[in-house]
Amino acid sequence: MHAALSDLLAEADARGGAVGAFTSYNFETAVGILRAAERRGRGAILLVSQQSLSAPGGDLLLRALVAAADAAPVAACVEVDHVADPVLIERAFALGAGAVLADGSRLPLDENIRFVQAAAARGQVEAELGGIEGDEDVAAAVAAGALTEPAQAARFVEETGAACLAVSIGNVHGRYRSPPSLDWPRLEAIANISAIPLSLHGASGLPDADIRRAISLGVRKVNVNTELREEYLAATEKRIGALRAGARVLELNQAQSAAVAAAAERKLDVFG
Repeated sequence: MHAALSDLLAEADARGGAVGAFTSYNFETAVGILRAAERRGRGAILLVSQQSLSAPGGDLLLRALVAAADAAPVAACVEVDHVADPVLIERAFALGAGAVLADGSRLPLDENIRFVQAAAARGQVEAELGGIEGDEDVAAAVAAGALTEPAQAARFVEETGAACLAVSIGNVHGRYRSPPSLDWPRLEAIANISAIPLSLHGASGLPDADIRRAISLGVRKVNVNTELREEYLAATEKRIGALRAGARVLELNQAQSAAVAAAAERKLDVFG
């Protein structure tokens, strides 16, 4: 069933946990995620990347995932992730997305605030303050001064109208090149002054203990991408040889969804 991002965050907060947000590149991935959520009795967020929405067939993918979320037996929301283009934000909402991450993190503070304000006038948005690097060493984010500044967070949250704040505390997208070291005092300081739930990206490479600690400090949404992709591709490699002879695509798709479901269930157990 369709659920608002704010409702999923509120439910997670009430139980002292976090809602899982899982990137969905196709329908098989989404089926696995929703199956895992149903088994664990939890709501879930289906994430669609900006690149997926912009790719050929992106509109159809988003509409399909919205239909899947509407028909799911658990609360589900479709969110378009890391959108820096106002036109694409408008398009995402028009296609039925329940939320958008309006990503103005590379803009100066005042411009980021105005960017998020404009997006929030169209629907529920997640915002990002500080830059979360992609497939890079944590040191790159630190050196660039891209971590979220607690002193800016209170004003940013108050003025933007965002439903959720993605924080940069030493986390990165993708796998970590060296053991991650999250800035726990920074996270605690942000949580103490933020009037809205916090979101942690880059959870695929983080130890479970770190994720649980982040949740204990106020994170209420955790994004997962890389681990699902790895399980999806591993299942494809394992099964495709035996299934190719009969062109048994349905069995391949079922194996892919099952692999994604197992990975998502493991994460949901951590997000408890």
